Amino acid sequence: MTEAENRTPRSEEARGTFDPEVTSEFAIPEGLAVPRAGGESETTSEFAVPEGLDAPQPVSGEPEGSAFSPPRTYSARQAPAAFTPAEGFPVVSLTKDVPWQDRMRTMLRMPVAERPAPERVPKAEEGGPAVPRVLDLTLRIGELLLAGGEGAEDVEAAMFAVCRSYGLDRCEPNVTFTLLSISYQPSLVEDPVTASRTVRRRGTDYTRLAAVFQLVDDLSDPETHLSLEEAYRRLAEIRRNRHPYPTWVLTSASGLLAGAASVLVGGDVVVFVAAALGAMLGDRLAWLCAGRGLPEFYQFLVAAMPPAAMGVALTLAHVDVKASAVITGGLFALLPGRALVAGVQDGLTGFYITAAARLLEVTYFFVGIVVGVLVMLYLGVQLGAHLHPDAALGITERPLWQIGASMLLSLTFAVLLQQERSTVLAVTLNGGVAWSVYGAMHYAGGISPVASTAVAAGVVGLFGQLLSRYRFVSALPYTTAAIGPLLPGSATYFGLLAIAQNEVDAGLVSLSKAAALAMAIAIGVNLGSEISRLFLRIGSPEKRRAAKRTRGF
Repeated sequence: MTEAENRTPRSEEARGTFDPEVTSEFAIPEGLAVPRAGGESETTSEFAVPEGLDAPQPVSGEPEGSAFSPPRTYSARQAPAAFTPAEGFPVVSLTKDVPWQDRMRTMLRMPVAERPAPERVPKAEEGGPAVPRVLDLTLRIGELLLAGGEGAEDVEAAMFAVCRSYGLDRCEPNVTFTLLSISYQPSLVEDPVTASRTVRRRGTDYTRLAAVFQLVDDLSDPETHLSLEEAYRRLAEIRRNRHPYPTWVLTSASGLLAGAASVLVGGDVVVFVAAALGAMLGDRLAWLCAGRGLPEFYQFLVAAMPPAAMGVALTLAHVDVKASAVITGGLFALLPGRALVAGVQDGLTGFYITAAARLLEVTYFFVGIVVGVLVMLYLGVQLGAHLHPDAALGITERPLWQIGASMLLSLTFAVLLQQERSTVLAVTLNGGVAWSVYGAMHYAGGISPVASTAVAAGVVGLFGQLLSRYRFVSALPYTTAAIGPLLPGSATYFGLLAIAQNEVDAGLVSLSKAAALAMAIAIGVNLGSEISRLFLRIGSPEKRRAAKRTRGF
């Protein structure tokens, strides 16, 4: 048999599966015994465990999970120690030395993983309250704050403070103009719980607003142990409380506000009385429309008619008074300064949807005022009333009278906002200081009215924020009424008068000036508040994080 014949059968046997003999160059030489693991395939990877190293094996026979499955040792209640970077995390003070608004704003701008754990305060309920009830209480508190005119940033901070006081630290509140929502996720592997609430009615009552802030302050205080039932009881009492001032007081305050504003722009005693009567009549008509269910647009439209009609009537009667001061005083009681400041503040703090909605609301109110005044002015011009836009240049400078009128205007504005009696004196003085700063810069210094208004509003915001930090309450009661003397009532009136006399270009210029003054007020108030937070922190090491500018992309 030849060599080829001897090689052929062996090759055929090597190809078969029945013969274990291997003739490849990778075959193991005879006499070399290689231990094999029972039933397992060989591991040839560089990640294999070396021989002789006893790696701990899991006692359970569970299969190995994927990279997305939770660790076997993970527990939401007994979580492993978190990794801390070498540079550490910024320390956030949770003590009582700063207002809860600053603490909650700081933590809301931190990533969830970096927020300090809440202090576990024993509550009345065993094992902690139910999560849905805590979220419901949070939404009810946020609804009262948002309906009362509070800014979206402060509403979010209050909602976060309520949740955190009951141990729900992994929560994310979200505030828009009419919708409140909050989501709580117990851990990374558990389903989140989400709840929402719609704000359908709005009302101005700063006494109720202050009571809600006091409730949130007590909840966020670790030394005050408020159970969930006690918090619900106090919230129900806040809702049931009546307004501090009756209706006749509010109507009288509206008339005094209009009279003080007319003196502020150069009116005398007759003008004061005429403006007060027109504003009170407009207030009563607006209440009548509200009782009949008419939207606020028509309420503002109707309320703007009587002051304008009063000024036109005095002109037609040839009474030697400033009709422009009468109409301007009536407009001061209607201009939506509160909503304007809140809208600009929301825009400056990053809540653009809420800011756009608030400013759109201000636009509707302003259009209603414009339509009401234009109707009366057009009728007056058709009847032969001689109304002169040049009267804007005839405002006399009476410092003592104007300072007194500005303080009376702020006082009556505070009453219309239903403020607490303890805050009325402070806001009255704040309004007098604001007008003094404006008069010193504009009349004595010759500075433009827009710049003077912005600086005076900044002083209002600074003082208001200081007072709110001292009393641990909202800054709105100390700022909104104080900006009343700075509202652009005269610029608005003369713009409307020019449009009624077919001088559209001059009217648009005057209305643009009014818009610039309104924006200066809102930005000045917000800037004053931010300056107080930046430079007047006492015992507060944390910083308020904000978004960086996008540089155009």
